[in-house]
Amino acid sequence: MVLLGSTGSIGVNTLIVAKRSNIAIEALVAGNNINLLNAQIKEYQPKVVAIANEKDREKVNHPHVLCGAEGILEVIEMSESATVVNALVGYAGLAPTLKATSLGKRVALANKESLVVAGEFIDMSLITPIDSEHFGLWYLMNERPVSKLYITASGGAFRDWDLEKMKDATFSDALKHPNWSMGNKITIDSATMTNKLFELLEAKWLFDTSNIDAVIEKKSIIHALAEFTDGSTTAHFAGVDMKLPIAFALRGEVEEEILPPTDLLSIGSLEFLPIEAERYPIWNIKEHILSHPHLGVVVNAANEEAIKAFQKEKCSFFGMSEMVLDAYKKFETVKASSIDEIIQLDKEIRTYVNAR
Repeated sequence: MVLLGSTGSIGVNTLIVAKRSNIAIEALVAGNNINLLNAQIKEYQPKVVAIANEKDREKVNHPHVLCGAEGILEVIEMSESATVVNALVGYAGLAPTLKATSLGKRVALANKESLVVAGEFIDMSLITPIDSEHFGLWYLMNERPVSKLYITASGGAFRDWDLEKMKDATFSDALKHPNWSMGNKITIDSATMTNKLFELLEAKWLFDTSNIDAVIEKKSIIHALAEFTDGSTTAHFAGVDMKLPIAFALRGEVEEEILPPTDLLSIGSLEFLPIEAERYPIWNIKEHILSHPHLGVVVNAANEEAIKAFQKEKCSFFGMSEMVLDAYKKFETVKASSIDEIIQLDKEIRTYVNAR
């Protein structure tokens, strides 16, 4: 297989699963963590490697190193693997998803932004999500008639903060996730609930339904629930470990134990809470964007620029959501009819947000 984003948490777990399953690694693609990449090269012996920056080429211990966005696409183009794992972060993951699917390759997708930005232009039959929520939904549905789907949210770093205190929250505050350690962007998105909005959009494209919602479950033990037409609701319990969805994405079926069974007695009580727009302003557009999923490109572009502004202390924590909602209103009537138009629209949105 080809692994994009090998040094991130999804990438590291993917390599663990691949080794356990005797899946050969044809290519590794990484960003700036060259030391970890070199360790992976030594252990997994890929035929080719791609990195983000040309300036790091000499640091990579491999004879065949490609660089930049074009290098990633070239790796996919030249690969013989039928499977590409896309664990890249952000909009940068879209082009590789489109390249892989255009070649008929199966994409094990952890890059949310691919579907958020361009879901209607991607062949869903070639996509297998590596995401605990969507894996949980797939696992539960099992081709039975469903009336509504639910995914859960942890609530992010500020779920228990006073609202007044949140106004002064810093970038480093937002990175202190209560349940696990993830990359910067997804942790910030968890604090604003943008990550969960993205997951609703992903589910819209993956399962062809807008009848989906999210609730807060602070222990992150239940990842998804399916409400069936017979009136019953089934929940998917699993530990916070991405190896399970990764194993299914890579192998199709899993029969041995990947995670230890859930210890119900140690969990104790469980509680479901609503996601309130006062704490998570992005939730104000949830219903509208599920009815107009093509506007995912607007939210994604504005959100990526807003996070940069927050990190540079150019806006407050709530200022990020204000920037995104402002752009959403500005571009509410646009609808791209092709990937080229999406690329152009993405640039226009970023220019607009940065000029505000």
